[in-house]
Amino acid sequence: MPEGDAVWRTAERLRRALDGQRLVRTDLRVPQHATADLSGGTVVETVSRGKHLLTRIAHEQDWTLHTHLKMEGSWRVYRAGERWTKPAHLARVVLDVGSRSAVGFQLGVVDLLPREREDDVVGHLGPDLLGPDWDAEEAVRRLTADPVRPLGEALLDQRNLAGIGTIYRSELCFLTGYDPRDPVPVVADPLRLVRLAHSMLDRNRHQAQICTTGDKRRGRSLWVYGRSGERCLRCGTTIAHGQLGEPGRERVAYWCPACQPRR
Repeated sequence: MPEGDAVWRTAERLRRALDGQRLVRTDLRVPQHATADLSGGTVVETVSRGKHLLTRIAHEQDWTLHTHLKMEGSWRVYRAGERWTKPAHLARVVLDVGSRSAVGFQLGVVDLLPREREDDVVGHLGPDLLGPDWDAEEAVRRLTADPVRPLGEALLDQRNLAGIGTIYRSELCFLTGYDPRDPVPVVADPLRLVRLAHSMLDRNRHQAQICTTGDKRRGRSLWVYGRSGERCLRCGTTIAHGQLGEPGRERVAYWCPACQPRR
């Protein structure tokens, strides 16, 4: 599932292609909205909210198209007449403004709802790490609310901080020296931790490759994520990995047993 910075970049791509444009054709290829027709409406803007995308459209009334990429989804933008790079049967949404079309492939969620009801789909989210209303203190309050929860689980819970995925979860725990399996109260300075999370996503939002080490060379851009069995770039210890989360919702985590000793 894409990290929050990747979703932010997707919103930027849709903004550049669609904002202020009149829709000449729309096609929502999901059963619950298959008959909806927003052609003639104007795309106001697309914004990201954590890992969610909200495309706001003015058409007789104000609508919001809510989409989520989940594991396999993507949005692509094409010039008029340009051939799609994915099969048409994978398309779930088509927004055509004449000169360009935005196509959402394999989207995990497609909702169309009145704009005043946006909170129905994103109101549960915690502070958005890349949002204009980022609130570090509120993020700390939510993150530390359950003292027995493993830190790695709490960081991945979008109700605490919106935008952290498995990559940033592992890298953040490494950079702060905490084993992701330890409970949240082991964190001596949770405000520093959430501010670091914000800084990491903010630095990476304008580049396609996530880099947390400062070294973009292949195999050296991440401290621990995806490096199980390899040597820690800092101390040389073999990187470990495991599954964290409630049964059925486990996600992989990586850590260095020496740099992140259990407490």
